Amino acid sequence: MLWACLYFFLLLAAYFVVRPLRDEMGIAGGVRNLPWLFTGTLLGMLLVHPLFTALVSKLSRRRFIPLAYHFFAGNLLVFWVLFRILPAPAGIWVGRAFFIWTSVFNLFVVSVFWSLMADRFRPAQGARLFGFVAVGGTLGAVAGSASTAFLAQRVAPLNLLLLSIVLLELAVGAALKLMGSSIAGENESRDPDSESEQPVGGGVLDGIRLIVTSPYLLGIVAYMLLYTITATFLYFQQAEIVASALADRTARTVFFARVDLAVNVLTVFTQVFLTGRIVRRLGVALSLAALPLVCILGFAVVGLAPTLALVAAFQVLRRSSNYAIARPCREMLYTVVPREAKYKAKNFIDTFVYRAGDQVGAWSYALMGAVGLGAAATGIVTVPLSAVWLGVGLWLGRRQRTLAQPPQRSLSL
Repeated sequence: MLWACLYFFLLLAAYFVVRPLRDEMGIAGGVRNLPWLFTGTLLGMLLVHPLFTALVSKLSRRRFIPLAYHFFAGNLLVFWVLFRILPAPAGIWVGRAFFIWTSVFNLFVVSVFWSLMADRFRPAQGARLFGFVAVGGTLGAVAGSASTAFLAQRVAPLNLLLLSIVLLELAVGAALKLMGSSIAGENESRDPDSESEQPVGGGVLDGIRLIVTSPYLLGIVAYMLLYTITATFLYFQQAEIVASALADRTARTVFFARVDLAVNVLTVFTQVFLTGRIVRRLGVALSLAALPLVCILGFAVVGLAPTLALVAAFQVLRRSSNYAIARPCREMLYTVVPREAKYKAKNFIDTFVYRAGDQVGAWSYALMGAVGLGAAATGIVTVPLSAVWLGVGLWLGRRQRTLAQPPQRSLSL
């Protein structure tokens, strides 16, 4: 459990060091171009997912997980060099590529982390420990965003990419320690011939096949799509308001870093004092429904008063609710599926489906703007969408409880 916490701490610290840089570069490239950047991100997912599933099919987890992280660390080093040697006009295009790459990097490395958690912990252990493990990630996010907020005005922001590389490589070491540790009451062996250390096998398209034949996994797809569509609406609202209110690039970077810091401080408080109590008392179903409920209320308020302060407050509340409650519960959904689904289907949902939702949200937002719907109208339109999302969460939580019961494990997903 402690190695899992440290692993997640280092992973999210590495991402949140560069997240404000990504957001600032997205705005610098033009808010009107953001939908195209989201399209590029979706294409990036299409390229990365088959490569990852090929590794999962042929290599043990002790080999493919470090290889995946080394690959992204090498990418960061390439971006650092390009930003330093290229002139400003070319730097805008590299910044757009960095926005796309960071969006792929974020979902991919976190998906791999939670796949390993679902593989290492049983359903009952996940319900008991995933909230605590998530605290490690939140503390890492606090450390990463606080580092950027503090260092961005004191060193060249681009040098923060090097800090992210170091943190990512340290995460590899923690992951290896986690895979080499034992879990009380578990029969898993460290022997390389044990089932857990064998390649998952199968083909590169097995994740998609598993999804389309499983109502349960399709339900997770629906939950993820509704989550990302609504998140994208709020992201675009925030981008428009920040672009008009803050002209200085450094000021925007600091603003985004401070929002990230507020999100993560509230998240860690919730995880330490409330998450365990909420999940135990409400169960997975109602806990999954909590975030859609926050969005119903939040988008209704933004629809009435789309101001910078209210949008920022909603963003903080929404993201902290996701990290502290919805995300750990969403990962618990995978503890009851076969091992192949934990890596292949889960990775496809966490990466491609997630960014497909971004696409739907980005172009839907652009379409609503084209027909004259502003931020207020967009907020109102999103309220019924969030209500559908709430219903999906309730169904998934109830289905997970059924599948987690030993006598019912033979039920179809």
